[in-house]
Amino acid sequence: MLTGLSWLALEAKYLEPARTFYEEHLEMTVRERQPDELVFAAGETDLVVRRPDGFPRGGLHTHYAFSIPVAEYDDWWDRLSDDYHLEEARFGPSKSLYLYDPDGNCVELGQQDVDGPGIAGIFEVVLEVESLERAASFYADLGFETVDTGESRKRIRMNGPMALELWEPHLGIADARGGVHVDLGFETEEPKRALEAVRDRVQSVERETTETVVVRDPDGHFLTFTA
Repeated sequence: MLTGLSWLALEAKYLEPARTFYEEHLEMTVRERQPDELVFAAGETDLVVRRPDGFPRGGLHTHYAFSIPVAEYDDWWDRLSDDYHLEEARFGPSKSLYLYDPDGNCVELGQQDVDGPGIAGIFEVVLEVESLERAASFYADLGFETVDTGESRKRIRMNGPMALELWEPHLGIADARGGVHVDLGFETEEPKRALEAVRDRVQSVERETTETVVVRDPDGHFLTFTA
């Protein structure tokens, strides 16, 4: 039903430190510059960083993951370790490094089967939710599939256009937290079909047209479905 992740939006108190982090340290291209918003290229997905001056706001303390080529991992570690405290985790044969951006978002750079060079996309986003069962049911009806429930029973991992982790409040790897009031954009051939799958459980329908639907999920996260 949902075929791609169009954007992930984060909130920044000040844009210049965010620009320095993402453009200079993570070597991401700025696609758009507005007085209160920057849009960075993460492969085909936009990483949006915006000041809190309206709705939807970007996510706070959001944990998410960039995909990088396997062979570039050591270079990224060496490059970033001079300026940041890094943590590492292994997932089978793959490794990920973790660091924090200036606004407290936990940024993961993980080895994925991508060409690169550099950051090639966003492969995981973590949302904080009140009820795992309710949130998992909601996203299952949008086409996500549960693949892991976690030993702590405080999280569920689902696969869809990207990996979606649903966390009840807790600290994860590198003391990461799930994001609150996160703004996600999804590609779909039928935005209204996606709406009808979950209409009875959304907090609100913010916009409804043939080409674009915007809703708030049961935990207040903004979801946009665009054709």
